[in-house]
Amino acid sequence: MADLLHPAPAPHPDFHLCLDSADLDALRTCLPHPLVHGVTTNPTLLRRAGLRQADLPRLVQTLLGLRVRQVQVQVSCAQTDEMLREADGLIALADPGQLVVKIPATREGLAAGAELARRGVPVTFTAVWAPEQALFAAMLGAAYAAPYLGRMQDAGLDGLAQIAQMQARLEGSAAPTRLLVASLRSRQACLDVIALGARAITLPPALFAELIDHEPTRAAERVFLADARADD
Repeated sequence: MADLLHPAPAPHPDFHLCLDSADLDALRTCLPHPLVHGVTTNPTLLRRAGLRQADLPRLVQTLLGLRVRQVQVQVSCAQTDEMLREADGLIALADPGQLVVKIPATREGLAAGAELARRGVPVTFTAVWAPEQALFAAMLGAAYAAPYLGRMQDAGLDGLAQIAQMQARLEGSAAPTRLLVASLRSRQACLDVIALGARAITLPPALFAELIDHEPTRAAERVFLADARADD
């Protein structure tokens, strides 16, 4: 049996649960854990954590040392050729398949992501807002298409309806592209997108704790332990 510091692979690999943060202190409250498939980052999360692009090699290696299967890192430029050059440097930070390159689903980003996917590099098209963008991600061989539920709702959109349409486009495609729903702000939001069939979510470490730590379960455990000690 695997020990707690070196967990075995998750028993249900068809669903990917990721943590959305670059804050190592917060991430260490959750990792390592076999439920966590990976960690997603972006330049905004790096800035909030007080990190720069130059800190990425250390961050990636630290996260892989915490037994995540994949780390997602976003390019920081806007032109196709520049994205590809930056992606080459990011890919070199980890073994094949461990580093997922995140690229905004712009015209230029779709072209860069298509080339990376052609080479066998896992790609996440991020900042996906429309159902056709999820379809385009599948057409181009992306590993993930990432819509932002909370930001959609902030903009006055019916985010769950948008995500349901995206999921329908992916289910109608033969591509293995997963919808990776981000900007999740509550336990109910997580349950809602899972109910829509999304095959991946990414959430803040604090929300992971809310999903996994249930006080009634802890209370039952305390009773079981007290009864077990009573037999001593």
